[in-house]
Amino acid sequence: MKRTAVVVSIALVAAGCGASGSSESGALADGKTFTMSIGQDPGTLDPAITVLSAARWVGRFLYARLIERNEKGEIAAGLAEKWEASTTTATFTVRKGVTCSDGTPLTAADVAANITFVGDPKNKSPLAGVQVVPGTSATADEATRTVTVTSGAPDAFLLTNVGTLPIVCAKGMSDRALLAKGEQGTGMFTMSEIVPNDHYTLTRRKDFAWGPGDWQQNQQGLPDKVVVRVIANETTAVNLLLSGQLTAATVAGPDQERLLAQKVDHVDYATPLGVLAFNQSSGHPGQDPAVRRALVQALDLAQVGKVLTNGKGRPSKSLVTIEPRPCTGDNVTPNLPGFDKAAAAAALDTAGWRAGPDGTRAKDGKPLSVKLLQPTVLGPTLTAGAELIQQAWQGIGVKVEIQPVDSAGVNQSLFGTGAWDVSMAPLTLSLPSQLVPFASGAVPPDGVNFGHVTNPTFESESRQAATMAGSAGCEHWGKAEAALVKDTSFVPYFDTLVPTFVKGARFTVSEGPDPTSIRMFAS
Repeated sequence: MKRTAVVVSIALVAAGCGASGSSESGALADGKTFTMSIGQDPGTLDPAITVLSAARWVGRFLYARLIERNEKGEIAAGLAEKWEASTTTATFTVRKGVTCSDGTPLTAADVAANITFVGDPKNKSPLAGVQVVPGTSATADEATRTVTVTSGAPDAFLLTNVGTLPIVCAKGMSDRALLAKGEQGTGMFTMSEIVPNDHYTLTRRKDFAWGPGDWQQNQQGLPDKVVVRVIANETTAVNLLLSGQLTAATVAGPDQERLLAQKVDHVDYATPLGVLAFNQSSGHPGQDPAVRRALVQALDLAQVGKVLTNGKGRPSKSLVTIEPRPCTGDNVTPNLPGFDKAAAAAALDTAGWRAGPDGTRAKDGKPLSVKLLQPTVLGPTLTAGAELIQQAWQGIGVKVEIQPVDSAGVNQSLFGTGAWDVSMAPLTLSLPSQLVPFASGAVPPDGVNFGHVTNPTFESESRQAATMAGSAGCEHWGKAEAALVKDTSFVPYFDTLVPTFVKGARFTVSEGPDPTSIRMFAS
């Protein structure tokens, strides 16, 4: 099984509770269909194998979790009715009466098997290291319906990380081809129809009674069906939303202006849209920290950020943006090199990259050339931002080739070919621990440290933070992230609020619309 991971847009909101609900109100109506758009086909729906954001959005409807979190960060019952955890062990007591989509009972052993599968390195789940520490395992006591988890290493957020794994049923564990089609779920909906690259139709389970906390299954306004339409073009999605053919659409680009002008309700989540990561493997210019720093110094990041966000963003404080953030410090502003084109040019001179008669820099006869990876699925502003970066770097003698790629292309470049120098693909994290596998440890294809980062301060501080439960380790998490910004391994510089617009319904966002929160209106 090949390890894959996609880090575009909201791919890593594994434990986030997301944004608060929409403000729209009205008379609730039963029996309606909730229709939402996603920008690309999700591919496999096996929740232990994919971190593609589109798949995770669909998966929220199909696969329930042991615990849930509300917009205040408070933990509520999901599949589990009781829980407790330290940084090394956790226990969950599975609710009575939970059944799979085919009607078979969900057992504690089934839950334990889910956790052990992700934690076992041989299975190469992309959630291992991001959400579950490799080597984590679980055992079950059927008499008490208790699952006992032993973490492979200290995990400051063990309860949240393990508790928010999507849980599948036994038949899916033995035949993962069923999971790829969205079957054998524990969630509120079952898959009824799949038309790849067009739409996915889901039907609500009337027996689903294990929503968060004391959620009741016979509430008014629950949708009977959900239709997920694959619509790559945001203009098309906006047109369909305005005409009533969509209930919800996430719009990151300038088309959102039409909806904002009409005061269409929306639910927002924050993401660091402006992020630079450098390939530090042998033979790439980013291997030299002086080159990395010079490239960052040559950029007016505030200007680039305004272009990326249509002037509506804000300077980044952290790669962790999903609210509520467990650690709230600013790890970016004090550690970013300031905009100074002359200093950038001088630094390249000192590093041996001299400008020739045509202004192009070279060292030992090799030109200073950069391949800039630019995701195309995040809207046209990234194209404009990439061109602005290109102009700035060319202004100090660097050759720059912009590489526009879709999500599959980002995945292939970062975790496959390695044919990139600087990436604009954002990471969107809900916990500081989720950054660890992307900034340390194994590199592709054995891990997800796609930049080949080695930073001793990050590694030591994050190890220490992992031994302290929850926010107790925030001082160390802050120092760890700051170290990455200081050495320009990861440079988050501008955040944006990405709105999901909604007409005829209300909901909260938690790795996509939270299915248990959706309420449909009569008109």
